[in-house]
Amino acid sequence: MTIQILGSGCAKCKALEANARKAVANIQLDAVVEKITDMDTIMSMGVMITPALAIDGDVKSSGKLLKPEQIEKILKEV
Repeated sequence: MTIQILGSGCAKCKALEANARKAVANIQLDAVVEKITDMDTIMSMGVMITPALAIDGDVKSSGKLLKPEQIEKILKEV
């Protein structure tokens, strides 16, 4: 599983990345967390507001700073 954090590198984007890493650790999931900062790539995924969270290329959240617990719920549903 690949968890993608989409954003320019702002404070909320960095916080979302940290929360995603914490969620992965909390549920002991074998996943890779990667950061995507290229705006062309972000827009090609249909994201207009960052930060965004995608799992295996499927955008699950956009424009929100999700808490680790919220990310865990999303990961368990995938």
